[in-house]
Amino acid sequence: MNRERMIEETRAQMPSKRWEHTLGVIGSAAELAKRFGGDAEKAELAALLHDYCKYWPIEEQRREYAEEGLDPDLLRYDPQLLHGPLAAEIVRKRYGIGDEEVLDAIRYHTSGRERMTLLDKIVCLADYIEPGRDFPNVHIIREIAEHSLERALIAGFDSTIGFLMEKGKKVFPLTVVARNALIDEISGRAGANGGDR
Repeated sequence: MNRERMIEETRAQMPSKRWEHTLGVIGSAAELAKRFGGDAEKAELAALLHDYCKYWPIEEQRREYAEEGLDPDLLRYDPQLLHGPLAAEIVRKRYGIGDEEVLDAIRYHTSGRERMTLLDKIVCLADYIEPGRDFPNVHIIREIAEHSLERALIAGFDSTIGFLMEKGKKVFPLTVVARNALIDEISGRAGANGGDR
């Protein structure tokens, strides 16, 4: 696995502004990993590759997605969701990445999932809060992220769901499931020890 090759090939397939976003996600993921006891090396690798193939033409993404035999249900939702699961399969083959934890963090960084791992949470949240992001209430999500991965992610998912509802778009069910699971996780932890991280 040649990191320099991965960096060059990832950078080459996206606009310079998106590469700046990727660098921001890498930095934010490393910071969150340090703050919450995650694996910084894995977080940086997943962050580097999280938007791999995002700028491929949508028809090419759809075709590759189908060829990989990935969940066809996702094709009924916003095509912006395709690049996460597709990227996980592409980088597995292209770069020989066999670490399922890293691949899952790439796969679920846009949607979240039930029972998110620490690495899933770090990469997903880093994508929301990297310094270049500028959307309503992102500063609040960043503040929450100082103390709780889970609460910050819930706020991020709330922002995404609210935006989609406002635009009259469908919400991918896995995002709602992820949000609800995080609420249950916080409730369970609060019930067990009176608080959460």
